[in-house]
Amino acid sequence: MLFFERARARGLAPSSRCDPSEAAPDVETITSRRNALIARFRAAARGREANVLLLDGPHLVESALGAGVRVTAALVAADRANRPDMARLVAALHAAGVHLVAATAPVMDAASPVRSASPIVALAERPPVDEDRLYGGAAPILIAASVQDPGNLGAIVRVAHAAGAAGVVAADGAADPFGWKALRGSMGSVFHLPVAVRARLEDAVRTARSRGWRIAAAVPRGGTPYLEADLRERTAIVIGSEGSGLPDRLVESADLRLTIPMAPGVESLNAAVAAAILLYEARRQRTARSSPERGAGATRIIPTREQRFPIS
Repeated sequence: MLFFERARARGLAPSSRCDPSEAAPDVETITSRRNALIARFRAAARGREANVLLLDGPHLVESALGAGVRVTAALVAADRANRPDMARLVAALHAAGVHLVAATAPVMDAASPVRSASPIVALAERPPVDEDRLYGGAAPILIAASVQDPGNLGAIVRVAHAAGAAGVVAADGAADPFGWKALRGSMGSVFHLPVAVRARLEDAVRTARSRGWRIAAAVPRGGTPYLEADLRERTAIVIGSEGSGLPDRLVESADLRLTIPMAPGVESLNAAVAAAILLYEARRQRTARSSPERGAGATRIIPTREQRFPIS
C-alpha cells in the first residue's frame, strides 16, 4: 500500500519483507468493557473529549498516520492483530510511539461506535487549521452552511479534496467535520486539506472577503447557470442545507449567485452532489485551454459538447 511505502521511508513501518508475526509487537489485552481506556473511546465518540478524534477502521488510522496526525492510542481486535494486513499497521503504530492495546470482541464492540465493530479504533489529536494554506492559494474554498448531517459533510470534504479545492469551512450549525461519522464520510480527506469551523456564517464570509475572496452563493433557481459563470477567480462557494438553503441576507450580499439547472419538479440537490458539480466545474475552468475573445483581450471558457447542452 502507498501508505506503507511512505511510512517505511520515514521509518514508521516495517519492511514488506518482514514476517508479519515478527512485525506485530506484543501488546496488553483488555477484557473488561469498564476499562478506563474504553471509557475514553466512548467519550470521544460522543464528542466529550475536547480536541480528541475517534478514528474508526484501518483506512482512517492509516490516513491519519500518513498525514502526520498524532495518534495517541489504538485498540486492535485481539483475533486480528497478527493477520498480515493488521500486523503491518500495528507495527507502524508501535514505531510511531502509539499506546497499543488489544481487545476481545465484546470490548471492541464497546469501543467502536459502528454497528459492526472495526478491527481497529484509535484516538488522535485534532490537527490545527492552517489558515495561510486555506486562504493563500487560488483554488476555490467551499463553505458548508448548516449542513447538519455528518455523513453528508464528510462527503463534501472528500469531494473538495478530490476536486483540488483549497479547503472547507463548516459554519452556521454544521456538523463537526472531525466527529467520527464525518471522519468516516470523508474517508480520511479531512487530514489532507485545511478544514475550519466557524460558529456563524457571517464570520466565515467576512474572513474569506478580508483575505481577498469573492463570495458565490449556490441557489436552486434564479442565479447564473454554473456553466456560464467564470469560476477562475479566487472564489468561496457557499452551499446551504438541502432543506433551508442559504439565508436571504447572504444571497443578496453575494458577489455571484450560482444555479445548477434541474428538471421541473426537483426542489434541490444533495449538498455534496452540488459541491461536486460546482467544484469540478471550477477545476475544469482553471485547467481548460482558453482562447482570446476578439477585440477585448479577455479569455473565453470553451465547454465540451455535453456542457453546452445542460438540462433545461
